[in-house]
Formats: sequence, C-alpha cells, structure tokens
Amino acid sequence: MAQRNINISDAELEVMKVIWNENRPITSLDIVEAFENKGWKKTTIGTFLTRLVEKGALSAEKQGKLYYYTPVISQKDYRKSQTKNLISSLYGGSIKDFAVSLFEEQSISDEELKELKAIFVDKEV
Repeated sequence: MAQRNINISDAELEVMKVIWNENRPITSLDIVEAFENKGWKKTTIGTFLTRLVEKGALSAEKQGKLYYYTPVISQKDYRKSQTKNLISSLYGGSIKDFAVSLFEEQSISDEELKELKAIFVDKEV
C-alpha cells in the first residue's frame, strides 16, 4: 500500500491500534469494549471513528445495525509516514542528523546498535 500522509491524534491512534491488532473488520461495539477501562463514552469513540473514516484511515461498512471498521492504511505504512514527517520537520530531512540525535541521547541500546549495524553492513555507502 502506498504511503499516505494522514494526521491522526493520540486518541485516534489508540483506536487505530485496537483495529490494527484485530486483523479483521471490527465493530464499534468491539472497540467500545476495548476501552471500557479508559472510561470513554460510546459517543466519544464514535466521534473518533467518524473522524478516522473522514481522514481516510478507516473504511466503514454497515451490516445490519452494526458498522464494521477496516483500516485503509496499515500500521507499517502509518509509521513510515510519521517517521518521514518527523525527520523532515525536525531534522531537515537528514536521516544522519536524526540518527546522531538518537546516539547523543543514548536512546539506542547496545543490542539495538548491533541490529542496526547488521542491517547496514551489506548496504553500499
């Protein structure tokens, strides 16, 4: 699926994560149930779902009395899009500057560093 630039709020992202984790069309009732411990009202979740459909992140299909929601954008594509936006806006598009920032903040563990080295060993510079 092609990358799409969809802006999703933090709360909407929580809803998307529930839907992505299901790997099947999911009803609003299932989504409401997933947030019982959060105390969100059905109307609040309904608003998030409506916004996500309007933004093109979800599709909604009515079957009987229920709507079934399916992601239009995959979690992987959303992450790629957001990472690209972050690097572009905060680091002027420089992946090198982004990586240096991670290293300077010691945000990368030794194990992660080994994994990254393994990924880039076969890449030409």
